[in-house]
Formats: sequence, structure tokens, C-alpha cells
Amino acid sequence: MSISRRTILQGATAAATIGTFSIARAQTPEFTYKYANNLPLAHPMNVRANEAMEKIKAETNGRVVIQIFPNNQLGSDTDMLNQVRAGGVEFFTLSPLILSTLVPNASVSGIGFAFPNYDAVWKAMDGELGAYVRGQIAKANLHVMDKIWDNGFRQMTSSKGPINSPADLKGFKIRVPVSPLWTSMFKAFDSAPASINFAEVYTALQTKIVDGQENPLAIIATAKLFEVQKYLSQTNHMWDGFWFLANRRAWERLPQDLRTIVAKHIDAAAMNERADVAKLNAGLQAELTSKGMVINETKPDEFRAALQKAGFYAEWKGKYGDEAWAILEKAVGGKLA
Repeated sequence: MSISRRTILQGATAAATIGTFSIARAQTPEFTYKYANNLPLAHPMNVRANEAMEKIKAETNGRVVIQIFPNNQLGSDTDMLNQVRAGGVEFFTLSPLILSTLVPNASVSGIGFAFPNYDAVWKAMDGELGAYVRGQIAKANLHVMDKIWDNGFRQMTSSKGPINSPADLKGFKIRVPVSPLWTSMFKAFDSAPASINFAEVYTALQTKIVDGQENPLAIIATAKLFEVQKYLSQTNHMWDGFWFLANRRAWERLPQDLRTIVAKHIDAAAMNERADVAKLNAGLQAELTSKGMVINETKPDEFRAALQKAGFYAEWKGKYGDEAWAILEKAVGGKLA
């Protein structure tokens, strides 16, 4: 199924049924689980997750029903992470950079200006770097699916003016997710980062608590941030994804045959969502321009040099340790620190 920009931006018919899954008449569910996330209903992640949950219900003959709660319905990222750890929510998708509040080395894939392109990202995340991070997540008593979902390369937006160089970030009040890596990077640029959960971002921008924020194009579009931000700077400063997490006890309650079915469809949905985001991003610049945003391109070299000079890469190499850093540098094909 191909997903057009119109479908994403105006809402998806398929996604509109999220949260209303009916119980198969011939089979009372043995397992009724909840999946929570922080993204709008129309985002490709929720569209593809909805498809996956319907396929899981069908292939298990109604034994497994997974209800989706999108758009922070069950709380902030921090709240939902606590719920999936406690078992109040069985499944949750979360950025590795926010997951680092629990699993410190999960954020190694989000180091600023590390990945040059998507080819490098998927080679790393479907390969040695992804396997390393999943091993770290497993130590935190969570189960994690094999395939990471795409959030995208992150871009900066502002109500004040375009970000052309590191100098434009000096003193800039920018919302960042609740994650040490983000805060550290923008402090290295002499910005004023404020950690705010995604559910509060629109209001924080609207009321000028912060001047700007940073997110992938698909989120800028689906969350309608163009209504409260004028300038979009294509910085590609970090790549970000979503690990599909499960409460370990809930996961292990499923018999092995059901686990296989659930994992198969969730990982297949992740691959489809990656393709959707790529297609969406290809046309979103024009869409956002039509909404009134002023877009400018930037080059990574100057930003990367500023981070090196500030000691950002050396600091995080020390925090992650030599093993994780070596895997990262091997994945991106060059020295960062």
C-alpha cells in the first residue's frame, strides 16, 4: 500500500479505526494488550501499526488483540516508558534518545551529524550497531523487536529566523526531548535547550516559551507545527527512530507460536513504515512551503566542527565507552572523536 502526502496530512481512513478493534465473534481473545505511542493518528507509524494489529488478530484467530493508543493518549513519553516497564502498557514505541534515560547507551545511534544518509543508517541499525543497542535494551528487562521504525533525520524550526550556521544557535531557546544527548549537543552550540515532552511542544511554541524545536519533516507536518513556526532549516543534525518495546513479562506470557506471529507482523510493518516516511519526506518540503514555511539548506561540516571544538564527541565517547563508540564509527565510516 502506498501512502500519499494527502493521506498523511489530512488523516488516513485506515488509521481512523485505531482503538476500535472488534473482538472476533468466534474467538474470545486470550491476550488483550495495549500499544501506546506519542505520534498523531495520521503518521505512517500509526497507519502501519494499525495494519499490523489487524493482521495479528486475523492470523491468531482472535487470540491476540492489540489496541492502539496514539498521540500521547496514555501520557507523556516518560509516563508511557514507566507504564511499559510496570506492565500497565504492554507495547510502546520510543526514540532511542529518550530511552537513554533508562538505557544510557541506547542513544549512541543519535549522535549529532554522525550519519551521512539513510543507506548508512539502515546498514548500521539492521546490522552490528542495532544488535548492540538491542542487547543493551534487553538488560533493562524490556523486550525489543528486531527492526527499528523510522522517525527520520531531524530538522530545526524557528519563529525568529533561519538557522544557517552554528552562530545562529547561540542563545537560541530550543525545545528538545527529555534526553541528555540533545541537551548536551545544543549546549555545545551555546543554545538554551529546554527539555519538554512532545505532548506540550505545540503550546510551548505558540506561547513563545521556546523560539524553536527540532523534529523530522513528517512530525513537523502531522503535528501542524507550521502553524506556530515560520522557518525550517534542513540541518539533518540527527537521525532518530523508534524501538518497538514490550513489557518482558507480558511478552513471555505469549506462547512461542503467538510471539512469532506478533514479531513477524510488527517487523514487517516497520519496513513498510520506513518506505512510507521516505516517500513522505520526498514531497514534504513543497507541502510545508505551501503552508507558509521558509526553508533553507545547511551544510554539516561547520556544525560538526563546532561540536568537535566544544568537546562534544570526546565527552560522549567517554560516556558510551570504547566498544560502543568503535561500533558507531565503523557504522558511519569515519572518526568522530
